Amino acid sequence: MITIVDYGLGNLGSVLNMLKKIGVQAEITGDLEKILKAQKIILPGVGAFDAAMQKLTGTELRKLLDQKASVEKIPILGICLGMQLLTKGSEEGKLEGLNWIPSFTYKFSFSNGLKVPHMGWNHVRKNTDSPLTKDFDREFRFYFVHSYYVKTEESRHSILQTDYGITFDSAIQKDNIFGAQFHAEKSHRFGMKLFENFSRL
Repeated sequence: MITIVDYGLGNLGSVLNMLKKIGVQAEITGDLEKILKAQKIILPGVGAFDAAMQKLTGTELRKLLDQKASVEKIPILGICLGMQLLTKGSEEGKLEGLNWIPSFTYKFSFSNGLKVPHMGWNHVRKNTDSPLTKDFDREFRFYFVHSYYVKTEESRHSILQTDYGITFDSAIQKDNIFGAQFHAEKSHRFGMKLFENFSRL
């Protein structure tokens, strides 16, 4: 069973539908008792960094997520804004992130005509091996919609990279914590493969 955390921001239904499509049991919940029993967690997110952190900071949910991440060490996957929340912070806001993976979230800023947000299909390539990308080809395609990007402090925490004006980390990992900047739930067979790998952790 995968628990999709409902904290008020995110593409919850799309993630649940993709998991059902590949035959993985999952539920959407904000109930602390259910999250306490979670074996795997997906932390989705759409919206602003500070708005998301405000919903978590100082709450029992934040304490519970820290426990699941750092004490119980269950697999946790952050998607899009959910990945950015795993970092130390973001240029989008002033609040500290969850700080589970040594990294930071930066704003795309181009003078060469590239559009922001970065939107549409783009290739990703492996940077380091991870169970999340098991049996991936060297390059995969995923669907992106984002104006901010993540850079890890250490290359070993970057598992996938993407080029859009600059090279950024499109999937990251530290131990049991994973993040994906792209929308795996909108990425057809490529997203299915990633969710299958996560379900088998």
